[in-house]
Amino acid sequence: MEERRAIVRIKNLSKSYRRGAYTVPVLQDITFDIQEREFLSIMGPSGSGKSTLLNLIAGIDKADSGTVTVGDVEVTSLSETELALWRATHVGFIFQFYNLIPVLTAFENTELPLHLTGLSKKERQEHTRMALRLVNLEHRMDHYPRQLSGGEQQRVAIARAIITDPTILVADEPTGDLDRASAEEVLDLMERLNSELGKTIIMVTHDPRAAKRASITRSLEKGFLNDAHS
Repeated sequence: MEERRAIVRIKNLSKSYRRGAYTVPVLQDITFDIQEREFLSIMGPSGSGKSTLLNLIAGIDKADSGTVTVGDVEVTSLSETELALWRATHVGFIFQFYNLIPVLTAFENTELPLHLTGLSKKERQEHTRMALRLVNLEHRMDHYPRQLSGGEQQRVAIARAIITDPTILVADEPTGDLDRASAEEVLDLMERLNSELGKTIIMVTHDPRAAKRASITRSLEKGFLNDAHS
C-alpha cells in the first residue's frame, strides 16, 4: 500500500475572539494531521469553530497560538503579503454562496486566479477550458452567473478553485445553498477530484449526507476536536 505523508500539520492551535469586555475561546489546543490526498469533513454545531479552523488552515485568519504547516510552509509564520501570495497558488476556495462576479462569464470567473500567474493569454485560456471541462461546464462557459443554476454556479466556483492546481482545496458548506440533486452533483464532483486527481480536500459541513462522502470525518465540539472516523 502506498505510503502517504501529512500535507497539513496542525499543532497546539488555539483561537479566541473578543466580544466587548469578554474573550470567547473558539478553538482550544488542537493538534492533528491531514494526509495527502485525504478527503476530510469537519462537522459540528453552529458556532463550534469549524469555519474558523478552515480559515486558519487556509491562511485567512491568524491563530492566537500554535502552528499550521501546509506542505513545507509554516503558514502561521507568514506576513500578510506572503500569505496572499501563498494562498493564490496553494489554496483553492469553495464557498457556500459561490462568490462569482456577476459581470463576468463562467469562463472569466474561472480564469481569474490565473491573472496572478505568469501564464500567457493562450495558456490561461487552455487551462480555463480544461478546468471547465473537468466540471462538465465547457458548454456554458460564455454564460453569466445569473444564467446558471445554483449547482452550475458552484461547479464554476470549483473550476476556479482547482485551476491553479492548489496544494489543498478548502470547502466551507459547499452544498449549503443547493437543492438535493445539485448537492449530490457537487459532491460527486468533489469525490472525483479526490479519487481521480488526488486532490486533498478539507470540507466543513453540518450536513451528515455531505460528510458521508468524505473518507474521514472529524467533529468539533466547544472548541475541541474529536477523534477521526472513516
